[in-house]
Order: sequence, then C-alpha cells, then structure tokens
Amino acid sequence: MKPNHIAIIMDGNGRWAKGHDKSRKFGHKRGTKSAQEIVRYTGTLGIKYLTLYAFSTENWGRPLKEVNLLMALFIETLDSEIKDLNDNNVRIFFIGDRSNLKNSLIEKIDKAELLTKNNQGLNLTVALAMEEDGILSMRQK
Repeated sequence: MKPNHIAIIMDGNGRWAKGHDKSRKFGHKRGTKSAQEIVRYTGTLGIKYLTLYAFSTENWGRPLKEVNLLMALFIETLDSEIKDLNDNNVRIFFIGDRSNLKNSLIEKIDKAELLTKNNQGLNLTVALAMEEDGILSMRQK
C-alpha cells in the first residue's frame, strides 16, 4: 500500500556539506537538487500529496549572507522548475508566514500557485517560514 501524503523536513544540508569538505552554499544547492529529484519521483508513484518543510522561522537567525542565499535559491528554483512542474500536472502551494519574504519571491510564489492551480496530479506544498513547534506538532500526528 502506497502512502497518500509524504512530508519531508529539509534539514542538514550545511552539515552534509561540511562532512564532505564543501561550502554551506554547495550543501544548500545539493539539497535543492535532492528536493527536485524527490518531487519528480513522488509524482511518478501516483502519491497525491508531498510537503517539503523548506525554511523554518528559526532560519531567519542564520547569518544574513546565508539567508539571502536561501531566498535566492527559492527564486532560482521557481524560475527553473515551474514550467516543468506545470507540464507534469503538479499543483504547488506555499504555506507559512510571507511577511519577511522579499517581494520578488512573493511574486514568484503567487505566479507559481496561479499557473498550477488547475493541475490534478501531485499536490506539492512548500512550507516557508513555519514555526518550528508547528512542524513538531505535525510530526507527532
């Protein structure tokens, strides 16, 4: 029996990079690539829901350079992946507090949600700026 919903907390990219003698930037980019592979594979399995916990509110406490890198990665990934997601019938949603996000990222998020709103395949939810305790309570359910 296959699951109906899979949720993944994207954590440890910096530690992974350090363990491989790479920069944190390299680790975050590799984490993005892994997420893209997971989305593609999940869609082929016929699983209906995938949630990626991509950025918690605690991440705002990281060095500004790293936060800016993460925000730029979100924009870059949306730019490069949204057409493919749409072509593969993926519907994308973003949840969390958008108030601290850059306007350019909010615009990309809004466009991605609008573009894919009628898709009937995989429902991809990306959690941004979610409270860590909200994630923990979801783990316990």
